[in-house]
Amino acid sequence: MRRITSACLEQTIRFDTLNEADPEKELSMYLDQLKRKHTKYELVDKFTGEDGNLYIRIKKQYNSYKTDGYIN
Repeated sequence: MRRITSACLEQTIRFDTLNEADPEKELSMYLDQLKRKHTKYELVDKFTGEDGNLYIRIKKQYNSYKTDGYIN
């Protein structure tokens, strides 16, 4: 039998600047949502692309699995 002992997702997410959107505000709301859901996460990188959009690389907890070895 197999059991998952720990798991983590690494994602690159783009926050658009379309329609006068504020990508910093969108990022803040996204991180607040993760905190409310008690999802462990680690912001790996944050940068502005050539297109003017905000990009982040994030490691976050997958479902409710432990994150041992992935997130400090």
